[in-house]
Amino acid sequence: MSIATSLDRSSNGGRLSVSDAVRIARAAATNQLARFAPAAYVRLTGQTGRGDAAEESSGDISQYFRQSAEAYFEKLAIPQASHASFLAGKTLMEYGPGDLPGVAALMIARGAEKLYCVDRFPLVNLSEKNARVLGHLIDGSQGAERDRLVGCLKDKNDPQAGFDPRRIEYLVRPGGLSGLINAVDLVFSRAVLEHVNDLDATFKDMSTAMRPGATAVHLVDLRSHGLHKSNPLDFLEWSSRLWSLMYSQKGVPNRWRIDRYRSLVAELPVKLLVLEATKLASIEDVAAVRPRLADPFRGVSDEDLCWLGFWLVFRKEAG
Repeated sequence: MSIATSLDRSSNGGRLSVSDAVRIARAAATNQLARFAPAAYVRLTGQTGRGDAAEESSGDISQYFRQSAEAYFEKLAIPQASHASFLAGKTLMEYGPGDLPGVAALMIARGAEKLYCVDRFPLVNLSEKNARVLGHLIDGSQGAERDRLVGCLKDKNDPQAGFDPRRIEYLVRPGGLSGLINAVDLVFSRAVLEHVNDLDATFKDMSTAMRPGATAVHLVDLRSHGLHKSNPLDFLEWSSRLWSLMYSQKGVPNRWRIDRYRSLVAELPVKLLVLEATKLASIEDVAAVRPRLADPFRGVSDEDLCWLGFWLVFRKEAG
């Protein structure tokens, strides 16, 4: 029996079109590749962790890293003059650093003691282009900041030699979980949490890794990442079974909406500091997709379905 006849496209029982069946077959095949040979999948797809970065120059990428770091400090309400004192002696953790831990390197440069980079996939790639990116970051730094940035490299004369694990350590685990306990003072990520395959486990891992008083700051992108058709929310029509068959191992959006994040944070021993939308779908888009939503999203309010991205900041409480 073919996929087209054995599985429904969505929870409403609609029949699959030929194009849908082809999409499912292709996505399911690459999903198994990602499951059993993640390194080969990364090479095949050319993933960087920044989306389609093929046309980015090394200067563009270095600027992206600097802007990302500045956005974290801005959301934490820490002025530039206080960056060094805030980071001094602290251990940080980044989920999903991509093929180059540029933000991690900048955090070390600004005073952090150590940074753990946690990922599901072995994306790190110290190519010639990424070495040039590091060169731009170094050239754009001065004084003690520059010295610390160069000091996190294994060989200051050869960026392609990689990073000193005493300063920047990669933790590549099948589940994308750090396994750290009471070890970090700041956790951050950018457009990563929407990709994790077990959001509950990730938040528990985060909370366990954080010391009392530690802060987490995340920018989350709830859009389809190019997997919708005509409505920005129509990727929520696929049944959970089909979505898992096609995408569960590839770091594709897990589709959880803002209500799920809000619920998970409420279960942690943390104080919510910031939860604000960055982009909203239109009420018209929500109304159009509402009758065809898959089971996990039917109970989500129209207001929550509108959220297409958000900032999240919370602090772990003492004790």
